[in-house]
Amino acid sequence: MDKVVVITGASAGIGAELAKQLGARGAKVVLAARRKPELDAVAKAIGDGALAVVTDVTKRGDVEHLAKAAIERFGRIDVWVNNAGRGISRSVADLVDDDLDAMWRDNMKSVVYGIQAVLPHFKSRNAAVKSAVNMLTASLRVELRVTHPGIHVTLLLPGVVATEFGLNSLGAGLVDNRKLPGAQPVEGAAKAIVAVIENPKPEAYTSAFIADVIARYLREPDAVEAEIAARLR
Repeated sequence: MDKVVVITGASAGIGAELAKQLGARGAKVVLAARRKPELDAVAKAIGDGALAVVTDVTKRGDVEHLAKAAIERFGRIDVWVNNAGRGISRSVADLVDDDLDAMWRDNMKSVVYGIQAVLPHFKSRNAAVKSAVNMLTASLRVELRVTHPGIHVTLLLPGVVATEFGLNSLGAGLVDNRKLPGAQPVEGAAKAIVAVIENPKPEAYTSAFIADVIARYLREPDAVEAEIAARLR
């Protein structure tokens, strides 16, 4: 695979596994995360085709530096994967302002910073971009459809993946995704992302199960919500 791929949140979980799968296919991967030892370990496992860039995606300057470092090392960026994000364990009734601010910062601003950092480069090359926030992604796709049809914007929808995402969430951090029933192996989730990089599409799922759940929810929201509530009791 002759592509240069930037992956945020690449020190563990889906990001790390995606980097390894892409590296094995010959892609050049630029790995971004805050934890330097873990990030360096992933890059070392991949080899010379990997570049580790310590990055806090909630800081615009860090994300801009990430894009610049990728271009300086490999000459271009073909794909940008906004993978970094954070969950929250508290119930809606217990959320405080700091929680809301953190969710916006970690899951929305970080994506906007990534898009804004790489989009000028993509427009100059008509390359491909992979993003992951619903309405923002859809809006970007519509904007680019006329002016830059060669830029592909994909909304990737994962289900529950067997990572430490729940343990690192805000709040009690008591949910271990790896122990949840039906949690998808991280290898499968990363494989789905590799597939959409090779064959771009507007929307993709990491598993047939989550695709089915979402389709059912659109048809029968009450029934699906009842099933979820029953599992939480």
